[in-house]
Amino acid sequence: MAKSTKKKQDDKNIVAVEEALSKSEQFIERNQNTIIYTVAAIVILIAGYIGYTRFILEPREREAQAEMFMAEKYFEKEDFELALNGDGNYPGFLDIISDYRMTSSSNLARFYAGISLIKLGEWEEGIDHLKRFRGRDQLLGAMAYGAIADAYWELGNTQQASRYYRRAYQFKPNSLTTPAYLLKAGLVYESIGEYDEAVKRYKRIRDEYSETNEAREIEKYIARAQASK
Repeated sequence: MAKSTKKKQDDKNIVAVEEALSKSEQFIERNQNTIIYTVAAIVILIAGYIGYTRFILEPREREAQAEMFMAEKYFEKEDFELALNGDGNYPGFLDIISDYRMTSSSNLARFYAGISLIKLGEWEEGIDHLKRFRGRDQLLGAMAYGAIADAYWELGNTQQASRYYRRAYQFKPNSLTTPAYLLKAGLVYESIGEYDEAVKRYKRIRDEYSETNEAREIEKYIARAQASK
């Protein structure tokens, strides 16, 4: 009896599979042209992307890197005007941004341009470029947020300054940028009388980054903020 029941169940399963296969075959037959066109479109898109990347984007990337070399040299020398606008023979960062869109070099030029503008006191323009910079690098990403915060602080916007310092010290924490921006965030909070928030940042430096330069005199900051309460 058990064998008979099992055989009936197996037969039902076979029938269900056959019906599913039949329906799939019917669907393919009814939509054969659509499926072919869809697959062909996907293949064309993939081939087009590979071709664009290899034959257009990669050569433009190499060209942009070569063109930006002198602007980076001017940036290192803190000649920010020439770094931004070029010297007549070599382009500046603003030219790279405009002429080599969609390249990594153009994105990096946004970072350099933003920092250069902030160094020149062009706070709003610098903020605009840095907000459009897409930084995944541990240091550059944090530095971009930190520079935006610096600019907002210069503009007297402490709310935005503290917001971007928070982004800076939370971005891929490390012993170089994190304590530096924790300290700056603490100073912003002190400046607006939020001493408890300042102490929290200072204590994080003391407890989590005790070997850094910022930690050497952090007890002084903690004591000052606590006394100010």
